[in-house]
This record gives sequence, structure tokens and C-alpha cells, in this order.
Amino acid sequence: MKKLVLTVAAAAFLCSPSYVQAQAKLVEKVSRKGSDIVIPYEKYVLPNGLTLLIHEDHSDPIVHVDVTYHVGSAREEIGKSGFAHFFEHMMFQGSDNVADEEHFKVITEAGGTLNGTTNRDRTNYFETVPANQLEKMLWLESDRMGFLIDAVTQKKFEVQRATVKNERGQNYDNRPYGLVGEVTSKNLYPYGHPYSWLTIGYIEDLNRVNADDLKNFFLRWYGPNNAIVTVGGDVDPKQVVALVTKYFGSIPAGPKVEPVKLPAPVLNQDRYVSMTDNYAKLPMLRMVYPGSASFTKDEVALDCLAEIIGQGKNSIFYKNFIKTNKAVSASASNPATELAGEFSITVLPYPGQKLSDMEKLVRESFTEFEKRGITDEELSKYKNSTEANLIYQLESVSGKVSQLASYATFTGNPNYIGKQLQATRSLTKADVMSAYNRYIKGKYATIVSVQTKGSEGNVAAADNYTVSEAGYKAPDYGYSKLKYNKAKDNFDRSKMPAAGPGVVVKAPEFWQKTLPGGIKAIGTVSNEIPVVTISINIKGGKMIDGYTPDKTGLASLFSDMMNEDTKNYTAEAFATALDNLGSSIDVSTGEDNTTINVRTLHKNLDKTLQLLEERLLHARFTQEAFISNQKKTSESVKNALNRPTYVADNVFSRMMYGTESPYGKSTDGTEATIARIQLADIENFYKNYFSHKDAEVIVVGDVPEAEITGKLGFLQQMPGNDVQLPALPATPASGPMKVYFVDVPNAAQTEFRVGYVTDLKYDALQDYYKAGVMNYPLGGAFNSRLNLYLREDKGWTYGARSYFTGDKYTGSYTFGAGIKADATDSALVDVFRIIDEYRKGGIKEDELKFTQSSMTQSEARKYETGFQKAIFLDRILTYNLPKDVSEQQNKVLNQLTVSDINALATRYVPEQSKLIVVLVGDKAKLMDRIKAKGYEVAELDKFGAPVK
Repeated sequence: MKKLVLTVAAAAFLCSPSYVQAQAKLVEKVSRKGSDIVIPYEKYVLPNGLTLLIHEDHSDPIVHVDVTYHVGSAREEIGKSGFAHFFEHMMFQGSDNVADEEHFKVITEAGGTLNGTTNRDRTNYFETVPANQLEKMLWLESDRMGFLIDAVTQKKFEVQRATVKNERGQNYDNRPYGLVGEVTSKNLYPYGHPYSWLTIGYIEDLNRVNADDLKNFFLRWYGPNNAIVTVGGDVDPKQVVALVTKYFGSIPAGPKVEPVKLPAPVLNQDRYVSMTDNYAKLPMLRMVYPGSASFTKDEVALDCLAEIIGQGKNSIFYKNFIKTNKAVSASASNPATELAGEFSITVLPYPGQKLSDMEKLVRESFTEFEKRGITDEELSKYKNSTEANLIYQLESVSGKVSQLASYATFTGNPNYIGKQLQATRSLTKADVMSAYNRYIKGKYATIVSVQTKGSEGNVAAADNYTVSEAGYKAPDYGYSKLKYNKAKDNFDRSKMPAAGPGVVVKAPEFWQKTLPGGIKAIGTVSNEIPVVTISINIKGGKMIDGYTPDKTGLASLFSDMMNEDTKNYTAEAFATALDNLGSSIDVSTGEDNTTINVRTLHKNLDKTLQLLEERLLHARFTQEAFISNQKKTSESVKNALNRPTYVADNVFSRMMYGTESPYGKSTDGTEATIARIQLADIENFYKNYFSHKDAEVIVVGDVPEAEITGKLGFLQQMPGNDVQLPALPATPASGPMKVYFVDVPNAAQTEFRVGYVTDLKYDALQDYYKAGVMNYPLGGAFNSRLNLYLREDKGWTYGARSYFTGDKYTGSYTFGAGIKADATDSALVDVFRIIDEYRKGGIKEDELKFTQSSMTQSEARKYETGFQKAIFLDRILTYNLPKDVSEQQNKVLNQLTVSDINALATRYVPEQSKLIVVLVGDKAKLMDRIKAKGYEVAELDKFGAPVK
């Protein structure tokens, strides 16, 4: 529903002449009618070109602020790749009125969370805070929009450049297949096309840029006329207009920004290229066809095509690659962005398979699709699941705000959700076939062969393409004659706004009941969206592996098998039935339980519960499915051993808990233990360790207690065995501290894991809870001592943190980070120093106040989504907590004194001699340097066994 344009005075702020010029115009108001799927909003435009969107939602006492700038890596120049993302980092480094490192501190202390993201086409900055912090957030965002340049220093620039390099190392250079996207993009798009490089950019380009480049980038793209401010949550729209006008209205418009217009890539042959991956254990085939840009009719058709070809157990790829045991995984996807789309195929074959054969089978799969066409069931399944997933995204204020901002940025219409739904609902089989003929049939692709070290030569075809710079002409990006016109205000912007009146936070009201069979149930009603979430915890899980230590990974493999056939459905038919409802049922393994997670629209609850009953009571374990899952799990574990983070986590657990404890073993098992598991073991697990006794059910969503409890009676038909968990072995005694080192040749980073077994079991109000409070300023927040020093001061890491974990059985303390390889030895010394200083010197008064403020006010964010509510209820049920546990925690928190925290630090922050240290990195580069620091080093293999 739209209204006529009108002018809204920005409350008292508009009294002075300077604000009369900054009036905001209401240009659109959209409300919900009946049961329409819509995100209600008001849209305003300020004279400086800034667009303001407001979504009013009083369901939780929080507000989400998003500032989206229509600039991403698509605005970058040759030789300056990665700059948009680098600039995102710089936007957190202070402005005229916000000190360096204060942005995170202010928001965290206010009980909020924040971040920023950059992709090809846009950069956004966002924060979720208690509703009384709104003005402070708008002050922060406006200060960096209008007052950044003078606060930029060379030191800040260098630190963030180092941080971005570490981010690249952690997320791309230091992980299997991390660089496949970079190679693909480079060879798919013509030279100079901004999609031809990744948003993270190239290291050499990051080394090339300087602070002047940053300032020009800011002046060119970060004007209010190229931005959308979206505010959603527990707000009064009139107040939002007034505040946005006050803080953003005086910022001058930047240079005009025209849409980027570039032709889609055209390939005149299949482009074959190859690369060798430093970490991958299995080869990979990646095929990418130029597709359709986002928000087009063809995008929807290609999304549907991708699902039919290569998503889920009903896809053609699943039948041709997975069921035949030719590949660990084979998938198709259709990521579409503003300028182009990429219809992508990824195949991870089993050892011994040739990539050339994989390419042949891909093409045969396309031919199969072409001959048989699309079924009515496939089209219906796609439509139903797509619509349900869109509704699921509207569960949180942040989800709704993000959708509004994205729609407005890329379509000019914040209310595009209706058109998106209509595009899905109106899709026909002819549309899908037309898209297939237009983009796939007879068309060419960029085909990347990923080879593993030692197995070079396994390629789809010989390389036949080299990027050419011929004909490239650099565009004019408009960087000449840029001038900084600083905003002038008639108020004192240097004064940070105070918080408004405190918000009232209430934990969800919930019901508890014992169902037939003694099953404990807990639930809460939430009717913001018509969705029901159910979680069922069955006692057992990974700890059952303790009965058969030579078959570690059994519980996890059992969960995989529980997602396969049932008595009345094949796995494929079961998946189809769920997709037609837009529902999901997933079985997974935890430390001491097997968990079944269910999600459904309320209108499909009964049919989904019928499928749940089928899944739980009528599981059917076939030899064919067992062999497939066993083989896939074994190869996945082997491949995971080439991820330094995976190795670090597993080896660290083994060194802390020992080889006899389930806590010292990977949930997935090893290649050797998985090979020992038989189909009979799966059947035995189902018979003896899948019992309704001691089961727990958590229900969140659009369903009252009386309705849901009456529908769960079938659970008592599960076996009623008394499941006993194996006793945990004693924790190994800690000896003199030594550094355990695992070699990953040429690793760009070193994975750090430092800690010890605390034996602090979970509690909500005593020492475990208090230890978490104590750790907050040491390593629990962005502004913690460890993270500020290692990331913000030194630029050695993308992020560092420490934390306590605990459950019913044990607990531990861990410091973890991925550290720049060259800084490993120095960082190790500094980690020990910072931890030791905190143990001896304790907390400062201002750190305690910061911690208490942050943790108290963050309560407002804890219960918004169904997932958050489920976590809260799960703890209530599992640990038999009182209903007012949240209020009691806040009381404990705010009564803690400096001396209380220091006593906890002395007790639970360990001396260096008691720490277990695991480093995973490049031995050739680092071993001697670590020894030179005076540390005893023991080399381990990737399983945690000593290297002889």
C-alpha cells in the first residue's frame, strides 16, 4: 500500500535554519494486508540523497541498524583488487569523534553485536543492540560516513592491511580448495572485469595501495547519495526520522554514482585450466557457465535447474555420482550477482576416478535432463521449498532489515519480496527449459581441474586458455578532482549520545510437561512467523563410541544412516516429501546425544510429524546406503586432515583428554576406525541406544502446548532401553609444558590452540558461569586483551579469543587463533605474557564495568529467534535450571567485584607450566625459531601421535 509523498519535520531538531534544509520526505509506506508475505516499512529520502527505510517491530526490545553502500569489489581497478573489503576494515578504525578501536567497544559495552561485510556489489555495516541504544548507533554510523578521512593514519592503515592479509591466509590460502574460486573467476571473466578477482583481492595488490588510495575511495563511493540506512525493530518511526536527519542530514552528497554496466562474459570455447592445491586430498572438477544476473526471471529458472540437476537426494547428480560411488559429492548451484550469474558445478570424486570421466558424466547428466524434462513434482517441490525458506529468513529483525536493504539497493524497490514470490510461484517448466537452452545447452564453460600434490596430471583436459590483456581499456572511475567537504553541524557531535531508558527484557514464558513414556518436554509459543521448530535429544551420541573404541565414528555414521531410507520411503522419496512441504528433518550426533531437528510451516505441521514418525520408528538400513555413507565419511575425514583448523582442534583435544576419552577423539572417527564399522553395528546402535527413555523435546514456534503435545505420542513407541553412558577415564596428568607441533608445509598461518582441562562442569550461577565473566576482558570479546593486541595492535591475526566450555561431565579452557606464520614465535611469547599478566594482575575496574554492562544489556538479544529460544529452553531442561535463571545470572554478574574476578583469575587462569600448547604450521620455517625461544618442542603427526 503506497501513500502520497509528504514532508516529515525532524522533530525539535528542525527548528534551526540548518535543519530546515535537511527535511526528510516520506515517499512510500507499505503495510501488511491480511496474510500477505510482506515486510512493512516506511521509506524516506533526505535532500543529500540518503535513503532511509524503517521497519517497526515491537516483538523484542532490540533494534537493528544497517547501512548499505552500493560499492563492492565491482568498483575496483586493475592493480587495486581487494580495496572495497580493505576499506570495510578501515571503517572500524575510528573517525573524528570516535577513537581508534572504540567502535567495537562502544557497541559491545552497549550489549550489542556488530559486523560489516563486503561482496562484489555492496558493502554493509550493521549492529543489533538493545532498543535504548538506537541514537548511539546512528551517531557512530554517521560519524564514519561524514568524518572518517581526518582520522586515517598510516599506522591504522598498515595494521588493517596486515589483518586483511591474515584473513586471506585463514579463509583462502590456508585451506583446501580455498583458491579454486580465484582461479575460476580469473579465467571466466575478461581481463579487467571486476568479477575476475575475488573480493578479498590479491596480496600483491594489497601491498601496492596506500592511504591516499583509501581516502579517494571514501570520497568517491561513500557519500550519503550512494547509501541506504535501514532501521528495524522496537522503534518509533518519527523518532528514527528525527535522529537520522540530525546525524546524517548535514553530510554533503558525494559525486554522482552511476550503475555499473558490463556485458556478460562470452566464451568461444570451453576454457580448460588447472591448478595444484597445497592442502586438498582429493581432486576437484569445477565447471562454470556464464549465467543470468540477480533479480531476473532467468535467475529463478536457473535456480530451479540447479536444484533438479545437482541438489539433494532427488537430483540427477545424486543418482549418477553419489549412488554409484563415483564421487564424495557432486552439486550444482546458481550464485547470481548484480552484473552476472555463474551456473556452477562442483564434483569431488573418489580416489582413482579421472576428472575427464567426471566431466563426461556431467555432460551425460545434462543430456539425461534434456531428454526427460522436468516433472510436475520437481517444479512443485522447488516452489514450495523456496517459498518456505524465504519465510524462514524473516524470523529475525536483522533478517527483515537485510532483505529490505538488499531489495532497495539492487532493485530500487524495498517491497520486492512480493515480486520475488510471484516470480517463484509463476515459474513454468517451459521457463526452466528455456533457461537451460539459453545458458547451458551447446554453451561453453570455464573448467577448472584441481590437482593434489603428488598426483598432478589428473585433469579434465589439457590447459587451453591464457588470460589476455588485449583490447582492455581502463574505465574512468571518477577519482580526479575529488574534494572533502566536511559536514557542519549545529550541535556538538563530539559528545556520544547517552542511552535511552533501560529496556525491559523478559526471558520467554515456557511450559514444561512429561509426555507418555516419561519423555520430558518444554516449549514456548512464538507467532511472529508461522513456523514451528522441534528439537529431540536422544541419550547416547558420541560417548557411546566408548563401548567400541576401535570403531570411533559409529555414532556419527549412525546419524548419517538415519537420514537414509525408511520402511515406506526411499531416501529420495522422503526428501521429496519434505521439500514439497518446505520442511526439514535432520539427524545429527552430539557428545552425549543424538539430536533430531525439525522445522516446518505451521500449516504443514501434521504432515511433517507423520514423516518424523516414519523416520524415527521405521528406519531401514540397507547395505547399499551403508557402503555409500561409510565410503563418503572415510574420504571426508581424509580430506579434513588437510585443513589446519581441523587438525589443530583434534590434536588439541587428544593432548588434553588422552586417547581413551571420547573427548580426545574426533566425532567423525578415523579412516581406520570407520573401516571397522559394519552394518550390524548400525542396527545394534538403533536397537540399543536409540531410546525414548531420558529423551527431551524442545518446541518453539507458532503452536500452543495443548496442540503439540497431543501430536507427539508416537515418540513413546521408540524402544525404551535404559541407555548407560560409558564412564569417562581420568584426565591425563599434565607434565612440564611443551609445544606440540604438527607440520603443514608452506602453511601461510599457524593454528594456535592453548589451554587445559578445568573439570569445571556447566553451571548457570557458580564458578563455571563466573569464570566466563572473568574471561570476557581477557579473550571473550572483540575488545579483549588478547584480540586487541594480536589483531589490532600487531595485525598478526584475523581474530583471537579464549573461552571456557563445560557440560555435565567435564570442562576446559582454550585460546585459539590463526596467526601469521612469520609471527608465530613472537605471538606465542606474547600469548603467554598476556595470559600470565591477567592471572597475576587481574582485571581493571573499567574492564569489570565494561563486562557487566555488555553482558547485562546483551540479554535483550538472547531470545529473538526460534534457534535462540531453543538454546535457552534446552539448557533449562538439560540442567534443571530455575525459570528465573536469567534474572539470577544478572544478579550474580552485577554483584561481582574486582577482588572476586581476581580470585577467579588466580584459580582458573593457568600458569604457563600447566598449559597444553598445539601449533599447526610450517615446520621448516618455524621449528628452530620456536626452540630458540627456549620452548621444548615435540613433533606430532596429524593424528596426534609422536613423529619418530
